[in-house]
Amino acid sequence: MWPLDWSKLRDILVYNPEEPMIFNSGFFLFLFLGFSFVYMLLRKQRMTTLRLLFVSLFSYYFYYKSSGMYFYLLAVVTVTDFVLARQMSRTETPWKRKLLVTLSLCINLGLLCYFKYTNFFYEMLAPLWHGHFEPLDIFLPVGISFFTFQSLSYTIDVYRRSLEPLKNLLDYAFYVSFFPQLVAGPIIRARDFIPQIRRPLVVTNEMFGRGVFFIVSGLFKKAVISDYISVNFVERIFENPGLYSGLENLFGVYGYALQIYCDFSGYSDMAIGIALLLGFHFPPNFASPYKSDSVTDFWRRWHISLSTWLRDYLYISLGGNRKGKFRMYVNLIVTMLLGGLWHGASWNFIVWGGLHGVALAVHKYFRGFLNHSKQYHSVGLRKFWAVFLTFHFVCFCWIFFRNTTFEGSTTMIRQIFTSFHPELLGQLIQGYWKVFALMGIGYVLHWCPDSWQNACCRGMIRLPLAAQACVLLMLIYLVIQVKSSDVQPFIYFQF
Repeated sequence: MWPLDWSKLRDILVYNPEEPMIFNSGFFLFLFLGFSFVYMLLRKQRMTTLRLLFVSLFSYYFYYKSSGMYFYLLAVVTVTDFVLARQMSRTETPWKRKLLVTLSLCINLGLLCYFKYTNFFYEMLAPLWHGHFEPLDIFLPVGISFFTFQSLSYTIDVYRRSLEPLKNLLDYAFYVSFFPQLVAGPIIRARDFIPQIRRPLVVTNEMFGRGVFFIVSGLFKKAVISDYISVNFVERIFENPGLYSGLENLFGVYGYALQIYCDFSGYSDMAIGIALLLGFHFPPNFASPYKSDSVTDFWRRWHISLSTWLRDYLYISLGGNRKGKFRMYVNLIVTMLLGGLWHGASWNFIVWGGLHGVALAVHKYFRGFLNHSKQYHSVGLRKFWAVFLTFHFVCFCWIFFRNTTFEGSTTMIRQIFTSFHPELLGQLIQGYWKVFALMGIGYVLHWCPDSWQNACCRGMIRLPLAAQACVLLMLIYLVIQVKSSDVQPFIYFQF
């Protein structure tokens, strides 16, 4: 019997900033198998409290493996918002309720601002002390934007009296820390998730099959398509856009549009699939966003949990469309500017959000001018051009989202419009044929009818358990064959 190397085991179990735990890592797969075994032992209704405690502890360990000792922030947000919501339910005095919800906003947004935006605002104010700026050494905890927004939705709903506060801290800790969506969403509303917490644990064959389908789909999108085209093409273009022709830059933008969709929707799919295997239902977070025929339609399909959060808790709180058309347009732009800032402390993100905000306002204006209802969608050739223009506007905005500097963005745009060189197309395809093949597969799968995906899901559900396991193992083998030397983190971990 080989002696156990405790030092290696310790290195595996403790936090490593170079290898944060993510769904597509081998360590998570083995850990989840062990977790699932214990979870099923606790499936009986009389063990609900013990099961919730076990999952919460596992979720905190999952977050520790992603962000180290910063898991205490998760505990701070959980305890303070639980107590504040309970206090809100015990008072009928309007100003006290408003004070409590304001305190919740200050705590959550204060943490978010400190860890995410301190250096950004510090650099803006640097001219006040003769322009000297040296960034502070502040670590950005993974997923802080997600769990603070999720917890805020709970306290705001309690303040609005649309939700009764929980009486058990463990239930709330389970809701905030539930590991499938903890570090990169979706942002799950309390009113959707809380009723599921203490109901009998049931995982039907249909739920299990759908869960496996979503995990396989998400893993393929992330670990096969997104990672490969990123490492082998997209990163090279965006790191030095001036070294490449406009044609190469354009395909780099198309590649990034597919990469970020496959990366983020792949994570969401895996989160939804893992939750289904554990007996919980998450709402969809993506709905083929590049099929959109307007910017408004795009935000109904892209990162749905964030776009609806911004609509319900920011846009409506600013007045929505209740204070006149001009104010409505301003509210849209402000909402999207703040949505851009949510993604990161950079002027590039603010420009990205501002472009989308202006586009939303313009679309809203023309929709009213043409007397089109909210349900209106173009058809035929008009729909084709609407989808074509919307997709390319979104791709144009991705240039600012992906580049870290304005110089990089302007260089890329200049290369596309002044140094295109279409004669290089043959050489480009020949040199990057694997990348272009995966890009073709990715876009075809994205634009195929929804009925095809539903048929594949039903097919997975009908397969016996052994066949489902074989599909998953074959995909894992494919991932091993195409992956780079290092596991690529999810893009939205940085947000």
